[in-house]
Amino acid sequence: MGNRTIAALCALLAAAALVLPGCSRPDTADVAPAREAPTPGETVRRLTAHLRDNDLETFARDAVTPALHAQLETAWRQGRTRWPLDQLPFAAHLPRAMAALSAPDAEKTLQQGFDRQLANASLAQAAEFLTVFTVQYILQQGDFSVSEREHYPQLVQALGAWAGQAPIGDRKRAQAAIATMAAAAREAQLDSDEAFAEAGMSAGLQRMSRVLATGKQVLVSYGFDLDADLRDMQVQLQSQTGDLARVRMQYALAGTPVDTVVNLERRDGRWYVSDFLRHAEAAVADDGQKPDAPP
Repeated sequence: MGNRTIAALCALLAAAALVLPGCSRPDTADVAPAREAPTPGETVRRLTAHLRDNDLETFARDAVTPALHAQLETAWRQGRTRWPLDQLPFAAHLPRAMAALSAPDAEKTLQQGFDRQLANASLAQAAEFLTVFTVQYILQQGDFSVSEREHYPQLVQALGAWAGQAPIGDRKRAQAAIATMAAAAREAQLDSDEAFAEAGMSAGLQRMSRVLATGKQVLVSYGFDLDADLRDMQVQLQSQTGDLARVRMQYALAGTPVDTVVNLERRDGRWYVSDFLRHAEAAVADDGQKPDAPP
């Protein structure tokens, strides 16, 4: 369980960008007055500013309509979803990973697992294999939109290139990372599906925001500064027809260029990222029977 927990947490933290359109700060000159509804480009910038600030709760409120947000809160408390956390890779294993990190002997147990299987190891070949496998899965299987099938493979390739050369087998870094993440997980007190449901979406995302912030700091020690990489993201309106728009995003992730377009739609006078709405609506419609996860 030790190496799986570490790998799952690293993947969850590093791949936050996989389901979120970056973390750039909005430029002062490009922000609409408070009384005006944000434009499509401003919507992307404001959502990602919440993520840059590690504010998952506000992100969740702004990413969907008020009515859908209320439905999501109910679904959280019923244990039917953990949106938007559900969209992260290995999300199904998140409670178990949090439980392993929260255990009283987590530092000792996880370090022993690391020493057995990852210490001084090179993950270049494994990263290359998983990159190819995951890209093919995204392109050919799964519930992905056209926009996601264009965006996600670029992110997987960037993360794979980083993982292949990152000092993941460094024992001292791992020891510090485990201790840091264990403290954050214990503070969050989200070590089971029941704990997530009891907390509810707003409180649960507040607690996970602190875990996300800690995880970003850990990734910096491995040479991956997500916030710095996305600070200079370029956002441009590609097209707008009625209540539909397309926004182009260009940025670098772990040194690899990423160039993609996301779709937005307007509801009740406000713009929303279409894929966020689609996944959120699927989450509240879910009857709680989760399909088998891909291998």
